Amino acid sequence: MIKSLAVSRNFNRKLGAVVFVTLGLSGCGGTLSGAGPYKGAIEEKNESYTLVDISAQTIAPYMRDAETPALKSVTKPLSPEVRLMSGDVLNVLIADTAPEGSALFAPLATGGTQLRSRIDAQGMLSLPYVGRQFVAGMTLNQVENMIRRQLKGITSDVQTHVELVGDLSGSVLVAGAVKTPGRFSTLQGPLTLLDAVNQAGGPVLEPHLVNVTVRTGHDVQQFNYEDVLAGNNMVLQPNSEVVLDRARQRFVAMGAVNEPGLKDLPARNTSLLDALGSVGGLREGNANAEGVFVFRMENGRSKPKVLRLNMRDPAAIFYARQIVIKPDDTIYVTNAAVYEWQKIISPIVQTMIFSRATGIAN
Repeated sequence: MIKSLAVSRNFNRKLGAVVFVTLGLSGCGGTLSGAGPYKGAIEEKNESYTLVDISAQTIAPYMRDAETPALKSVTKPLSPEVRLMSGDVLNVLIADTAPEGSALFAPLATGGTQLRSRIDAQGMLSLPYVGRQFVAGMTLNQVENMIRRQLKGITSDVQTHVELVGDLSGSVLVAGAVKTPGRFSTLQGPLTLLDAVNQAGGPVLEPHLVNVTVRTGHDVQQFNYEDVLAGNNMVLQPNSEVVLDRARQRFVAMGAVNEPGLKDLPARNTSLLDALGSVGGLREGNANAEGVFVFRMENGRSKPKVLRLNMRDPAAIFYARQIVIKPDDTIYVTNAAVYEWQKIISPIVQTMIFSRATGIAN
């Protein structure tokens, strides 16, 4: 009896010490495990950010933009003027009008004289009786006129025709986030931006996650591929470069959600409700539906914004459908108070069970 009473007193002393230490630790915000700050800490007055409680009166600045309708216009490819460059291959037809047998070149009736030549690294074209001539930057018509001038006085009036059969100057390079990057010829006709991307197999990412950069050597243009599909197509200039890369369209989900982490926005104009759905929603076992926060750093603003939404309010479902999530936003869902209390109580209960078992064994 005396031994049992002593064990009981000893157990109570141990329990009291454990409770004291555990409750003391619970008062230290960084001691208990968690994904971020507590709801109360966020809601306390803080000079480093502006807290906005979302309601019907405050939601307007944070609503999604209306969907932009697709354009009705169609981009019509028009053949741009080709300027020759090193590496181009030309097919040159020269036909002489002099009687057969006395002319340097075959007459047109027999098909003329066909010559094929590549423009060298110095931009020079070499042809019989014409010699080496600098043609880089010329058009096909200018090359034809140059050939006639060089042959004047050497032979009678000649007919010339120059055709581009292997083009670098007229080709378009497509690289980056496409299935089959490469250089594509415009010999069969001019290419639009959509033509070039389609010839490269299309993007490997969803359209809203793709940025398109078009370089011509004189200027640079950038688009979101979703805008191109909506009708903002364009005719590419010869020797353009088209680069597709991943757009920075990501957000971070933290706290009591089912799939936390760095995520791609599911659409270009993503709502808070869509973003929560893409991470599996709130974790029902421990989420505090009253503490759904969006942390946002706005460009040109000295203070970041923290939007708070009380999902216990039925109207909050409609608010969440209207609030836009921007790239680099952080969605943070706090834990419910009862869950935090369970994290405090659980070690106490475990200690009680362990201590009683140890006391009985002794």
